[in-house]
Amino acid sequence: MPYQYVREPLRAEEADELANACKTPEEKLIIWTLLDTGLRVSELCSLTPQNVQWQQKQIRIKGKGGPYGKKSKIRVVPFSRRVQAILEPYFAIHDRFPVGPRQVQKVVKRIANRAKISQEVTPHVLRHTFATLALQKGLSLAAVKKILGHDRLSTTEIYLNLTDRHIQEEYDAKW
Repeated sequence: MPYQYVREPLRAEEADELANACKTPEEKLIIWTLLDTGLRVSELCSLTPQNVQWQQKQIRIKGKGGPYGKKSKIRVVPFSRRVQAILEPYFAIHDRFPVGPRQVQKVVKRIANRAKISQEVTPHVLRHTFATLALQKGLSLAAVKKILGHDRLSTTEIYLNLTDRHIQEEYDAKW
């Protein structure tokens, strides 16, 4: 079997530390949205007010995939109250997301350093963290698959590959 790189998600406490390390509204906009929606960095940076369904608390995303990779696959991603609280005022006065993908990566790294998180933190690690925490909180694998926009359940199943540390913590909490 070929080697599969296992992305290490943040633990729930680390995700909270990262969220709490945000100082500016722009930092909160980036970190909270990535942590609470599981969006890809390119999807985050292409957000506009037209993508957001405020009453339903959902974002309509034209994501990766579709025929011939034309980004024609549309999915609906729910968002939390804290994301709504930061998106609403921002999109009330702006018509597009403030930064591009490379700047988001720099912001995530800067905040992770401020939060003193030792492992490498990237926007994709936050996507992985979202998926792992969603499964731990009881969302079904099928629901997480749909939120992330995966074509196959086997793609989503990689988020079930918990590390030894996660298994030990879960075991200790139950026993």
